[in-house]
Amino acid sequence: MESLSLSNHFLIAMPGMADPLFAKSLVYVCEHGEHGAMGLIINKPSGIAMAQLFDQIDLPLDDEDTRTGVVYFGGPVQPDRGFVLHQPAGNWQSSLMVTDDVALTTSKDVLTAVSQGKKPERLLISLGYAGWSAGQLEQEIADNGWLTVPADPAIVFDLPCEDRYDAAMALLGFDPSLLSSDVGHA
Repeated sequence: MESLSLSNHFLIAMPGMADPLFAKSLVYVCEHGEHGAMGLIINKPSGIAMAQLFDQIDLPLDDEDTRTGVVYFGGPVQPDRGFVLHQPAGNWQSSLMVTDDVALTTSKDVLTAVSQGKKPERLLISLGYAGWSAGQLEQEIADNGWLTVPADPAIVFDLPCEDRYDAAMALLGFDPSLLSSDVGHA
């Protein structure tokens, strides 16, 4: 049986998501197959600015906009490693092609390019990623942990992070608050 791949999809945490790491989170799925899935939480700032990250890896970063950019908490797996989601895909040492146009790069050469002002047109940098073992994500979806919808790169790269969750919800075409029995105001 051909299983549905959720690569290049958003996982939207259901309002009742109990795991505090994933509550209210929006995950961009980079890879999904028979061995499991991996993606990045794209709406949770890590509290680390790009300037700090680049200092830690001894790369100069002069561009002020980039220096003040946000590094995201991508998930609980390998939280000390940087993951760069970017468009266009470009040509880097270690990239996972998510689509023809979007790639996830883990090699330092992309960060070196950013420090030299030659960064990809659009990028999101996270520390860590979210991972699921074989069948785990499917089970969580079946248990109503996640809603899924095809991803829109504009939500990933162009919107402020606090707007991404609601924008992804809007892609579903209905009001998600109707899914939850406890309606209130945040």
